[in-house]
Amino acid sequence: MRKLTRTIVAALMAVPLMSGVASAYELVMPTLDYRTGPYAPNGIPFANGYGDYLNMLNERDGGINGARISLVPCETGYNTKKGVECYENTKGEGQSGALVYQPLSTGITYQLIPKASVDEIPIFSMGYGRTSAANGKVFPWVFNFPATYWSQATVFVQYIGEKEGGMANLKGKKIALVYHNSAYGKEPIRTLEKAAEKYGFEFMALPVDHPGQEQKATWLQIRREKPDWVMMWGWGVMNQVAIKEAGSIRYPMDHFIGVWWSGSENDVLPAGAAADGYLSGAFHQPGDNFGAHDDIKKHVYDKGMGLGDRDRIGEVLYNRGLVAAMWTSEAIRKAMEIHGTNEIKGTHVRDGFEALEVDEARLKELGLANFTIPVKVTCKNHEGPGKVALQQWDAKAKKWSLVSGFYEPLRDITGPLIAEDSAQYAAENNVAERSCN
Repeated sequence: MRKLTRTIVAALMAVPLMSGVASAYELVMPTLDYRTGPYAPNGIPFANGYGDYLNMLNERDGGINGARISLVPCETGYNTKKGVECYENTKGEGQSGALVYQPLSTGITYQLIPKASVDEIPIFSMGYGRTSAANGKVFPWVFNFPATYWSQATVFVQYIGEKEGGMANLKGKKIALVYHNSAYGKEPIRTLEKAAEKYGFEFMALPVDHPGQEQKATWLQIRREKPDWVMMWGWGVMNQVAIKEAGSIRYPMDHFIGVWWSGSENDVLPAGAAADGYLSGAFHQPGDNFGAHDDIKKHVYDKGMGLGDRDRIGEVLYNRGLVAAMWTSEAIRKAMEIHGTNEIKGTHVRDGFEALEVDEARLKELGLANFTIPVKVTCKNHEGPGKVALQQWDAKAKKWSLVSGFYEPLRDITGPLIAEDSAQYAAENNVAERSCN
């Protein structure tokens, strides 16, 4: 009888979770935004997509399993010091405390990694931040799926090899990297150096200082050195300046590839027709022709609650924020399932991320069929699939389109680098590698 009573009580406690009945418990999700400063044109659409998706869940579903989401915006201006201050000022908000952070800055992410381990709040640095955080044994509180910068760099090398008629034909080619002179911009350098050693191409690294408005000397050097291909790790105004400068020296745009943070409408529209054919990395589709977008318009914008302009829904960085919110909310949902309650905290959300699996069937249920790749995260692997595609800009149609399938990264290059860097971090910070089943 006592066992039966415990079973009944447990079942009753689970009712609000399983039935979606409204709960007074709110899910606090701080948003580290930058709607001001030199990077605002790129920070704004991401913040809009992130917030609109979560607000849509509130309006359409009453939140996640009946628990409403409480967004707590904090302006960072893409400044590392301000980002850390935002974290400290918001981590204790509400009953739940901050459940997860999306810093949207490699610099801020690096500073928050040790803090997150102490405070037990997961960091979701989606496709950016410290690449070696892919090793969940050393970085249990940091997640950087669906792919890292190092994986993306190896995908670009493969794409170039394919266009040159095979990887063997990379030998003797010259590949340049124009990069933001910061921790973010420097991330792919070691990977590309290793790839150059393996495939025999010459690698050039060309830094551009913040914020990136002055690049004349960089592109004069490119005109003089005549690299066969140029990659770019840029952000904000740096991107549009680089694309304009490339156009001014008539560099072939279909041989110019930007990281996925250098591939938005903001980056190409200022260059006009000169940007035609420019390429960038991608891990989701552009455009607003998906069911989730329809629901955002219906449940958020039709009620006058949209965070941005309705006609900018579906832009690349808007969709980047949307997909970040989708994976985050799915991790929260998974955490609730694992722990049998919607009254969760950051430590529970970490468990949700480590058990996250959003397959094609689930994407379809979310109104995002074929929008992005299926993702599975584990205790060991916080990078997820590591796959990257390329998109290309059509200046006449003024739209991006995926022009490749999703490439697997060159794990024989990235794997040893991740192991080496994470081991070094563990040694320097006295971190014991945890066991993963």
